[in-house]
Amino acid sequence: MRQFLLYIVIVLAGLLFISRLFYLQIYNPNSNNLFEDNAIRKVYDYPKRGFVFDRNGELLVSNQPSYDVMVIPREVKPLDTLEFCSLLKIDKERFKEKYKEAYNYSPRLPYVFIPQLSKADYAVLQEKMRKFEGFYIQKRSLRHYQTSIGANVLGSISEVRNRDMENDPYYKSGDLIGREGVEASYEEILRGVKGIKFIQKDRFNRNIGPYKDGIYDTIPVQGKDITITIDAELQAYGELLMRNKRGGIVALEPSSGEILAMIAAPSFDPNLLVGRERSKNFTKLFRDSIAKPLFNRSLQGVYEPGSPFKLMNALIALQEGVMTPNEIVTCNGGYHYGGRVMGCHCAYGTRNNMVGGIMHSCNAYFATAYRKILDKNGNASEGIDKWSSHAKSFGLGNFLGYDLQIGQKGRIPDRDYYKYVYPNTFYSTYTISNAIGQGEVATTPIQLANMIAAIANRGYFYTPHIIKEIEGQDIPEKYTTPKHTTIDKENFEPVIEGMLQVYKQGTASALQVPDIEICGKTGTVENFTTIDSTRTQLTDHSIFVAFAPKDNPKIALAVFVENGYWGSRFAGRVASLLIEKHLKGEITRTDLEDWLLRHTLEHEYEKPYSGEPFGINRNTTLEQVSPEEYKELKEELAKLNNQNING
Repeated sequence: MRQFLLYIVIVLAGLLFISRLFYLQIYNPNSNNLFEDNAIRKVYDYPKRGFVFDRNGELLVSNQPSYDVMVIPREVKPLDTLEFCSLLKIDKERFKEKYKEAYNYSPRLPYVFIPQLSKADYAVLQEKMRKFEGFYIQKRSLRHYQTSIGANVLGSISEVRNRDMENDPYYKSGDLIGREGVEASYEEILRGVKGIKFIQKDRFNRNIGPYKDGIYDTIPVQGKDITITIDAELQAYGELLMRNKRGGIVALEPSSGEILAMIAAPSFDPNLLVGRERSKNFTKLFRDSIAKPLFNRSLQGVYEPGSPFKLMNALIALQEGVMTPNEIVTCNGGYHYGGRVMGCHCAYGTRNNMVGGIMHSCNAYFATAYRKILDKNGNASEGIDKWSSHAKSFGLGNFLGYDLQIGQKGRIPDRDYYKYVYPNTFYSTYTISNAIGQGEVATTPIQLANMIAAIANRGYFYTPHIIKEIEGQDIPEKYTTPKHTTIDKENFEPVIEGMLQVYKQGTASALQVPDIEICGKTGTVENFTTIDSTRTQLTDHSIFVAFAPKDNPKIALAVFVENGYWGSRFAGRVASLLIEKHLKGEITRTDLEDWLLRHTLEHEYEKPYSGEPFGINRNTTLEQVSPEEYKELKEELAKLNNQNING
């Protein structure tokens, strides 16, 4: 038996090898093996990203051809480096740096050596690529933003990072991925599915044709088109009105929660972040730490809401039964408490019911309401939790759940928030600034717009969202399901009447729009910063909230203009014009429009650095734009009125 042992071992070993080869070559020739096989070259075929349209069918984002120079380091042969660098428009040091990056990534896998060549550069390079072994050109699509507006809405695309590839194995080095805006939020829908070709190589590492006649090759699947809720014409108009100003605006459709406009000022042309100039332009925008054009103030800007928050305190007071609509509060120059005074601009001895309190924005009225809410059961520590719960039911103090990837929670304080400052108990006067939307209350523009949409709907809202339609599928159910506040429907009517009177005879009476019943509320918020370790008061922020029309509302919005003096001066004008633009399609209050185009706040933003005094009174003279810039703005407005919003 021993004499046959060696033969048996040899036969068994042979059978084992044959079985393994059969399994690999015939039984299980799957894509995993192909990816691991060094004798097969993998070439990806990138799909076109889906198009993006506005709510009216206006094309906002399409595609344009782009060409990447790829390298496989182990296949590179000696070449004329100077000629190659000249063709690529790079220096020799850059060549060495990129080759080292590619080799460190993998000697045998393709790596993006130079991304996003233009058509002209591609045409010149293509004829000479045969001279540079190991390099080849890969075609893909880049974004083409058909408009110069909405950079904060649309976002951009850029090369994937290591973290992206770790989180999703779909991505390989050099792939593109959505950054910010809808490009990021709907990346998986817009990107499509890559195709792949397997190319057989010979023992000299030369391509000899498709592996197995291409039976394992796949074709790319184009990304799906989407329609977003933005009205591009309204967005463009809002961005024009906010030129030379800083702030955030969000306009919603109350009946659906659709975002009609989302403006962050200052903005920039989204086409700056496309192509080989993307990196340079992004760095320039990123390093602008003063204007912060990449900071989306409409979603990330956290501001004290000021007087618009008085509407919330009025609703809570009615719901808790601590005040009635007709209850009178007398304002004697402000609210007096504990030897202190919260000042008010009402004439001494003014007697306000709820409508009057809202119309005149009376601090004394709302300080009274706030104290009654907290002291209802004789314990302000418990009362503030009730107050906080009502406010949070409007979506304040937390992320709203919208379909954009950035934002801030804002702040609605409760007992837990104050327990470290007041560990035992506290009195309602300790937090009295919350009565007028200052103190510890903080909101973002989208949160405040959502609060106004809930008021317009008399007690419910839809989660704000940017997606309107997705090719071939429904939008998520959470955007079509209403959320109800803790305030009963009947309690909204006195508040809405007060907002209507703000326009008819109150703090926004100069901003009325013919034939539109607008309900609004002005806000002026103190603004502080630290300069040379000293807390310094800057020019007040201008805030305005509104919805229209009063019945069956079509638009609700919040406008924040930084350093804008007071509510009706800048923010109120912007709000009235956006409402008229949306409801009528044309502007009759051209006086408001012309005033906004003429005036700039850039000088206010320079004051912390120039040492000039801050304008915190109503007599401060505003600076105007130059005649040349005013002419340019008027020309842009004329184009917009002809509905030519494309860049």
